[in-house]
Amino acid sequence: MKSATSFSRSGMSDWIVQRVSAVILAVYFVVVLGWIALQGDVTYENWSAFMGSTCMRIFGLLALASLAGHAWVGLWTITTDYLTVRQMGNKATFLRFLAQIGMGVLIFVYVVWGLKIFWGN
Repeated sequence: MKSATSFSRSGMSDWIVQRVSAVILAVYFVVVLGWIALQGDVTYENWSAFMGSTCMRIFGLLALASLAGHAWVGLWTITTDYLTVRQMGNKATFLRFLAQIGMGVLIFVYVVWGLKIFWGN
């Protein structure tokens, strides 16, 4: 199998995508959770002001891209590990292709939806 991102023939680029995206998602989670913990009484106005700031919109966009990359590499790895000819017979390649297309479409929909949430009116 080729790597999920096709940046290299080794899995190094996929490994880097997984690790960097995991760190970005962890930092995003800590920032949001920290803000909630420090805020005390969270109202819609406070939350809207916090998440609507340019800094958090950009950080949210980075987290969204990280989530998409992390999900794609992880799900690609799972399908190539478990939807194999050895385990599923001759239909495995077709099933893996369908699963990867479906996941790609779903990840794309989530990214577009996230963009609308972060940058929409």
